[in-house]
Amino acid sequence: MNQAHLSIRGIRKTFGSFTALDSIHLDVRKNEFVCLLGPSGCGKTTLLRIIAGLESPDSGTVSAGGKDITALPPAQRNFGMMFQSYALFPNMTAAQNIAFGLKSRKLGKRDIAEKVRESLDLVDLWEMRDKYPSQLSGGQQQRIALARAVALSPDFLLLDEPLSALDAKVRHKLRGEIRALQEKIGVTTIMVTHDQEEALTMADRIVVMNNAEVAQIGTPREVYERPASPFVADFIGAINFLDGAELQERGVRGSGMMAVRPEHIGAEEPGSRGGIPAVVRGIEFRGPFYHVMLDVLDSGGEPLGRPMTIHVSAQHYQQLGLEKNKKLSLCLPEERLIAFEPQAAAK
Repeated sequence: MNQAHLSIRGIRKTFGSFTALDSIHLDVRKNEFVCLLGPSGCGKTTLLRIIAGLESPDSGTVSAGGKDITALPPAQRNFGMMFQSYALFPNMTAAQNIAFGLKSRKLGKRDIAEKVRESLDLVDLWEMRDKYPSQLSGGQQQRIALARAVALSPDFLLLDEPLSALDAKVRHKLRGEIRALQEKIGVTTIMVTHDQEEALTMADRIVVMNNAEVAQIGTPREVYERPASPFVADFIGAINFLDGAELQERGVRGSGMMAVRPEHIGAEEPGSRGGIPAVVRGIEFRGPFYHVMLDVLDSGGEPLGRPMTIHVSAQHYQQLGLEKNKKLSLCLPEERLIAFEPQAAAK
């Protein structure tokens, strides 16, 4: 493991009687892309603001490159920041917005012009240099704000929900552009998001937060396939929670609380050996697959009131002739079952 480029130790922050962060520990490696992911109010933006120096922690330390920067003001931290609102100056052109921060670095006019050109070329918007924010689309404004943040050659790039104000198609395109740019310039990046897909597709590692604490830190694959708690499993992607004792009665190995992703559940015609009987209660078309909602049935064929969801490919959907009230036999591959430790299941 590489030495931490940014180290957060025991960060705690309260606002009156409200605890925003409670003993947060996190190491970020050089050139790593880390996403702080969690529901509203979990503390992720407060943590980003403490890293940036915009908030002071009640206790704990923030170190960058081995140096304690906890008490340093934002201007003395070489961080580039980009907010949800972009915060572009409406009375300045795209080029002037980028040049504004460079002037405080006491650079000469020629150096500033070169940096502006370089930054606009990075986001492929040199031809928009003389446009004002009101003349740019939301996606273009976002890219100008990103160009302004990287123009300062920051040690860290801090992004606070940078894509949330954009429509789905633009958001999908720009998350790829941001990741490609981050890799190209090699800047350590920390991004706040509540969008699970955004975190899964962009991050090297995800810090899942809940109730002012870190619930799990891992690669996208780790937090998806091996969630540390039912909260993480439920927050990242669709999940079915199962009772281990009930599974054992049906011939599936399990104990305590178990879980399985919808895409890992097989569906066959009724009567398949070892299958769990279920009945279709609803079907949603999701493009490449169908999201099918079912009720598990007891030995007498009556619904137990235990809902489950499965994902069925379009081809398999046609083969099964799926429709409401159709009975199926569900197969749960034991290697795909997620088991939770008792202390994790209790959270």
